[in-house]
Amino acid sequence: MKKLYPKILLACLAYVLFSPTFAIGQKIDKKVGKEIQKTFSIKNFDVKKTINQDFEDYLSNRLLSVYSNNDIIGYAYIGTAPSQTKYFDYLVLFDKEIVIKSIKILIYREDYGSEIGSKRWLKQFIGKSLYDKFVYRENIAAISGATISVNSITDAINELIIYLNTLKREHLL
Repeated sequence: MKKLYPKILLACLAYVLFSPTFAIGQKIDKKVGKEIQKTFSIKNFDVKKTINQDFEDYLSNRLLSVYSNNDIIGYAYIGTAPSQTKYFDYLVLFDKEIVIKSIKILIYREDYGSEIGSKRWLKQFIGKSLYDKFVYRENIAAISGATISVNSITDAINELIIYLNTLKREHLL
C-alpha cells in the first residue's frame, strides 16, 4: 500500500491539473466569458473541448471551440506562462480561420511586469495567423521591467501556433 499511495496521489494531481475544468477554473471563467462575448459580439455562446479523440495532451485540454447557434465561430485557448518567480494565465481567442482576434492576460501574479496586460501592448498580436512567428524586439516590442514575461508570452504564443498548425495538418481543426 505504501508504494501504491504515491502513484494514486500523482494520478489524482495530474487529473486535477490537466482537466478542462481546472484549465478554466472558477476564478477566471467569468473573465473568459466576458472576453468571448465582447470579442465575438455575442451574448449566448457555448464552449466545448476541441479535441475529443485519443490525440489528447496538455495543450488540447486547454483548447476550446466557441459556438453560437450550434455554429463554430472560433477557438479559445487558456494558457499559463512563467513570469519571473510565478506564472500568469492568459487567453487567446481565434476566429474560425485561426486568426488571433483577442489576447488577454487573465491573472498576473507578480509585482513587476504586469504591463504585458495592457491592451496597447497586446494589440500587436491581433490579426496574426498560423503563418506568423513572433520574435522579441523584431516584431514584438520590449517592455522595461517585463522582459521575462514578454519573452514568456511570446514563446507561448509561438508554441501555440505550432501546435495549431499540427492540428490543422492532421485535420483535427
